[in-house]
Amino acid sequence: MESAAELKHYTPEEVPPEVLAYGSDLAQLGVGKAGKLGALVLRLEQDKSSGKTSVKEQYSRVPLYTQRALYLEQALSNMAYMYIISPSGGILQGDRYRIDITLRNHAFAHITTQGATRIYRMERNYATQIVNIDVGEDCYFEFIPDQVIPYRDSRFYQEANLSVHDSATLLYSEMITPGRVASGEHFDYDICYMKALAKDHNGSLKFTDVAMLEPKKRDMKVFGVLSNHDVVANMYIITKNKKLHEINIGVNEALKAVPNLYAGASILPSNCGVGIRMLGNTASDLRFVIYEIIKVVRKIVLDAPFSGIRKG
Repeated sequence: MESAAELKHYTPEEVPPEVLAYGSDLAQLGVGKAGKLGALVLRLEQDKSSGKTSVKEQYSRVPLYTQRALYLEQALSNMAYMYIISPSGGILQGDRYRIDITLRNHAFAHITTQGATRIYRMERNYATQIVNIDVGEDCYFEFIPDQVIPYRDSRFYQEANLSVHDSATLLYSEMITPGRVASGEHFDYDICYMKALAKDHNGSLKFTDVAMLEPKKRDMKVFGVLSNHDVVANMYIITKNKKLHEINIGVNEALKAVPNLYAGASILPSNCGVGIRMLGNTASDLRFVIYEIIKVVRKIVLDAPFSGIRKG
């Protein structure tokens, strides 16, 4: 068993009461034992000699690790592409994951996951993940993980802490599916709670946003929730104030061009960014929309294209 101080490092400071209601019987779950605490620490900076973004600091604790940086875009040859990988195949009851990503010195990066994040069935307790992202002056970062798939009876809480310099740009997305539909599971999980909190480089609050889905307590398919859609996605674009209105218009035009999509973009509080809500029928449909949004932002902010993500 790891020390109480180490376990605290991997656990969100304030787990919502809706999640805590499922208990924290550490003795039975072995929370904090080997394999239950996952860590990934990355520091990315522009290399002075090559001009490319490279990894200056990296620490992994299985079941989280990442592959080396790749350079996939001819038009943005300095942008590092990286893939977060979990050999365990998914998140189990009592797991506590923490991801810390820092960009400095004009770093440009795109980080995604190798595949979907699967939240396995839980008999007691819950799982959590902390995502801390710090985007420094004049840096550009796209954090675009694949969808979360909550299995039957699973409980998951994710807390994303986003620190973005006023001169930097961050694209952050999250997507939640109804479960393992092919196995007959359809909104059979207990709770999936996603919280995002953004601040500027001085620590001043930009916005807080929450998505809490409890399908066993509330019908997800009624009007005002998901209606006749199955998959929900949120995306936040935090960038320079002078770019916001152009991005907002461009994103809304892109959303209108996609059929079978219920979505909209709007300026976030204090003109700190653009927030997008999306409802769709499949994860692949919404992934396509997220890529279209990336194209809009890259063109406006970087005057560069986006050709998509290569995955095996």
